[in-house]
Amino acid sequence: MPVEQRAAGVQSVQRALDILEVVEAAGGGCSISAMAAATGLPLPTIHRLVQTLTARGYLRQLPDRRYCLGSRLVPLGAGANALLGERAAPVLRELADGLGESANLAVLAGERAEYVAQAPGVYSMRTFTEVGRRVPLYCTGVGKALLSTLGDDEARAILRRSTLSTHTATTIVEVDALLDELAGIRARGYALDEGEMEVGVRCVAMPVSVPGMSPMALSVSGPAVRMSDDLTGRAAPALVRACAALVTALT
Repeated sequence: MPVEQRAAGVQSVQRALDILEVVEAAGGGCSISAMAAATGLPLPTIHRLVQTLTARGYLRQLPDRRYCLGSRLVPLGAGANALLGERAAPVLRELADGLGESANLAVLAGERAEYVAQAPGVYSMRTFTEVGRRVPLYCTGVGKALLSTLGDDEARAILRRSTLSTHTATTIVEVDALLDELAGIRARGYALDEGEMEVGVRCVAMPVSVPGMSPMALSVSGPAVRMSDDLTGRAAPALVRACAALVTALT
């Protein structure tokens, strides 16, 4: 869709950000012509902006002349995620203490979910997810919660670009079945991971929408032997409260 006309004075910044977002959405690499098609900008304008972004390290040219995101973005993203995790920490701690299981915060990172914060559960045997780890969207609680924030067309496009591998006997790998799953998540307000990525792990996740920020998801996860239907039932209202507290903390 062509980019709307921006006010003079900030237009070049808006256009540069549009290009970065287009390249990020393309995944492995994006051509100049694809950038022009996605943004509606003239090719000469794209060329000038891409040259500047490449010179500053925000884009990198690949051997096939396409472009991908540059390494200069890495410390910026890491810093932003660290700040996000710091502000979310009290919310996650309260959630974990209240339910006894590990609480997690993840953000939508391209075609995967990235964990940016975790508060461990109270038990010695508990789930642990390394901050910074990226996981598939289609077979994790946070991933499905994040996918549910997108329209069906966008979610379908992401799923079709993804490698849908069977990790366990409960992994859903059919696109239409996953879209039905997303409809159910939107209807009830939360996602369930029934051991779809790791056997013996169960997770309840809820999407969080904060104005001006990428989609996020809060989750509670633990061993299936403790994550009973009763606990998952109590987790849903606890996640609603935690999501509201997180929005307050971030705005």
